[in-house]
Amino acid sequence: MNSTAPANALTLYRNGSVYSSADPFATAMLVDGDTVAWVGSEQAATSIQDEKMHVVDLQGALAAPGFVDSHVHLTETGLAASSVDLSAVRSLTEMLDAVAAEAARTTGIITGHGWDESGWPDRRVPTAAELDRASGNRSVYLARADVHCAVVSGTLAEELGLAALDGWEDGFVIRDAHEAARTVSRSLTLAQRARYQRAALDLAASQGIVAVAEMAAPHISPVEDLRQLLGLEGSLGDAPAPQILPYWGQLVQNESELAEIADAFDGRLLGLAGDLNIDGSIGARTAALRSPYSDAPETSGSLYLSAEQAARHLELATRAGLQAGFHVIGDAGLDTVIQALDLAAEAVGQPALRAAHHRLEHLELSDDTAIADLVRHGITASMQPSFDAAWGAAGGMYSQRLGERSASMNRFAALLSAGVPVVFGSDAPVTTLDPWSAVRGAVMHSNKAERISARAAFIAHTRAGWRAAGTGNPMLGQLAPGTPASFAVWEADELMVQTPDASVASWSTDPRAGTPLLPALDTEKLPRCLQTVHLGTELYRAPDFS
Repeated sequence: MNSTAPANALTLYRNGSVYSSADPFATAMLVDGDTVAWVGSEQAATSIQDEKMHVVDLQGALAAPGFVDSHVHLTETGLAASSVDLSAVRSLTEMLDAVAAEAARTTGIITGHGWDESGWPDRRVPTAAELDRASGNRSVYLARADVHCAVVSGTLAEELGLAALDGWEDGFVIRDAHEAARTVSRSLTLAQRARYQRAALDLAASQGIVAVAEMAAPHISPVEDLRQLLGLEGSLGDAPAPQILPYWGQLVQNESELAEIADAFDGRLLGLAGDLNIDGSIGARTAALRSPYSDAPETSGSLYLSAEQAARHLELATRAGLQAGFHVIGDAGLDTVIQALDLAAEAVGQPALRAAHHRLEHLELSDDTAIADLVRHGITASMQPSFDAAWGAAGGMYSQRLGERSASMNRFAALLSAGVPVVFGSDAPVTTLDPWSAVRGAVMHSNKAERISARAAFIAHTRAGWRAAGTGNPMLGQLAPGTPASFAVWEADELMVQTPDASVASWSTDPRAGTPLLPALDTEKLPRCLQTVHLGTELYRAPDFS
């Protein structure tokens, strides 16, 4: 099961803490190959330990179910890590300086990722001419943090004819102009894609992630990108990696289109869902709103699909036994999705639609009426708590773009209390592969009314992720006798139980709570991953863990 134990060996983890609903006081766990055989106390561990077992002294560490990241883009994540990191840029001048520095040390197209002008003094992005001057007239593509828009140099714009496309604004590109620029900046061989994918998977494993929902789509990457992740062509090497939960975000309007896509991935897709865009993003002001943006009253965003198109897609996927789903952020975008769900229910029947467990990605702006409709249709919400952590604070990007409407963003508590299944992911590279930061983001939501307990957030990032993907094993995401051995070991400063007042970060070390312990998240230092194991195979081990 790991590099110091024979294959399929009995491994006894002890002298720590085990997150298990079967025994909330468990300090030890026995793993037999790919299965958890037992959890229990130190006293019991002593009585069952024998020479056949490989014994791991946890030294107070926590063993907990491995995380599922329910929305990632692996190639993009690896690529972002190798391009110019603009996440720490705090002004237009700093961005132009970063471009000039990159131009001085490299050749070819300059790519960058992660800028967010909402925190800059003048909140202005560079023009195409300014990027030309900074780069020495090189081709430049710099994606905003949300990757729904970018800034490009005049050189690149002229090469691609971007000024003639929808979405061009003197170097700032959205919609068609952005897609054209992004496609050219992602002209990669399969071997290059493999390198970026492998780097992203290794990073995920080092963060205790045992599975990732890859939200591929034709406007993001070609078919062979996802086929390589599925082992259908190319090669990622023999090293173990987190499990791929594959989705493809392409609209279908007839049976032959659906069959063609299914055949392209050898029937391995879990759904025609993910980043099939109903609308865009708040940052790019392309999320579709019922009323105009507060800081740009001339626009209410963009709708990319009609209710009728989305309904037909839902109908076809339901009949084929596939999940369907959409990227939707704005309230007008959500109105379109609900209209589509109503139309699809008329076509296939409400029971069949609910049984398909369709999903919506991001679902950032919703009201109580819309949430009730989602419950009625059996929809799962795939959300990113780190969005609120990054942009939800007073005076942050959400409030700049939306004003008072920002209070209705990312309604984790409202959705869960209404009965909508909620799962968490990173949308990497939009936010980092850091699941404990996401859990903390949900616990510390900028709107106190939408905060949820650490336990609820942890489940949304583990067990609920497996269920949302419909992988067929209801025991995944738990540690109890008979469950799959999929877990991570964590070094944490303190292990605690959150008190019933979920509106504040209140924690208790009282063992009488009878609830499995989790790392305290009201400290500066988040847990550090020591080991990641999926189905009995070690994916990651920290150098100092033995």
